[in-house]
Amino acid sequence: MSADPLNRAGASTRTPANPPLNGPGTSAIEVRRSARRRRTVSAYREGDRTVVLIPARMSEAEEQRWVSVMLDKLAAQESKRVLGDGELAERALRLSDQYFEGRARPTTVRWVTNQNTRWGSCTPSEGSIRLSHRLQGMPEYVVDYVLLHELGHLLVPGHGPRFWRLLDAYPRTERARGYLEGVVAAERLPHVPGARDE
Repeated sequence: MSADPLNRAGASTRTPANPPLNGPGTSAIEVRRSARRRRTVSAYREGDRTVVLIPARMSEAEEQRWVSVMLDKLAAQESKRVLGDGELAERALRLSDQYFEGRARPTTVRWVTNQNTRWGSCTPSEGSIRLSHRLQGMPEYVVDYVLLHELGHLLVPGHGPRFWRLLDAYPRTERARGYLEGVVAAERLPHVPGARDE
């Protein structure tokens, strides 16, 4: 661990050995330990990295667990803010640059309320991408996956091996697909009135 020259209260800074994935792709995670901090753990974004503040006495296993918990909390907070169509289009361009070398260039990207059986759709001939409003409030990595899925259709029509190889570039593809499958499965469960009141 290298000492943090800016913190005189016995704090230290390090990058976790096995940092969990977070945000679009992976971003740097910095763990700052403090002797003053007794029980609380907090986290915030600082530019392109995530800073997690923990008590100095925590073991490495506790650190890894808390880093994961705090990344999930940050993602949940960030996903509550609904992106407008303009922000969604900017995000799509950033994802295209990051994962597809900027080759997928949509003409429009927008939210729609008429897609209740699919998460997104793409019309390659027009370059238009539409995302279901049901994605609003889901974790960022899930929205990013659906955007990348539709961006992929601007490059490769259909769902053949070439298409799925494109999506292999996104490290959270399997996790996002699992999340969406879980949402669909939960929607199919029978609703039992008053079950929560017991």
